[in-house]
Amino acid sequence: MDVKKLLPVFSYIFHPIFISLYGTLFFFSIAKNFYYAPQIYVTLLQVVIITLLLPLSMYFLFRFLGMLQSFTEASLKERRMPIAIQALLLLLLIKYSISKEVFTELYYFFLGGFISAVLVLAVVLLKFKASLHMMGISALTAFIFGLCKYYELDYSYSVGICIICMGAVASSRLYKKAHNPIELVAGIAIGFLPQILLFSYWL
Repeated sequence: MDVKKLLPVFSYIFHPIFISLYGTLFFFSIAKNFYYAPQIYVTLLQVVIITLLLPLSMYFLFRFLGMLQSFTEASLKERRMPIAIQALLLLLLIKYSISKEVFTELYYFFLGGFISAVLVLAVVLLKFKASLHMMGISALTAFIFGLCKYYELDYSYSVGICIICMGAVASSRLYKKAHNPIELVAGIAIGFLPQILLFSYWL
């Protein structure tokens, strides 16, 4: 199998739009015994609608209006509106859907995601193109590490897989010439740091 042909697949699998769902699924996979089934299903449905279906609908609208050309390769100008909308949707999610008292870990995961979205929007306005893919997968990696530590699970396997995926995504972005190394590192920092700094509130 040609590895170079496989690399672009990681840009789709770990597109930022899917990261919220991945984090939620991992959270409930290890914390499901603490919640009723209806709580889990309703929360998953809210996450799917707010972080996946609504952004996808906006993407197709922007494509129709000629405001966006690609699902994985957006210019600086094209990034502004989708990132702003994603930040707004995450804010709505943590304000009205994810209770800090009920879903504490998940609440801070989405709060970290909101902070990352605001930061990456700020750097876009400063005409710097930090990697959204690396921002998303690094935030997910930090969250998975925190959950494993909080629930006293062996994190070497889960985090190890995440790190391998981070490498694959970074290689994919470089292969497609979507980013340079500095933009990848910036994306990692923007995704990783808010999650780590919020550990003190729940870990």
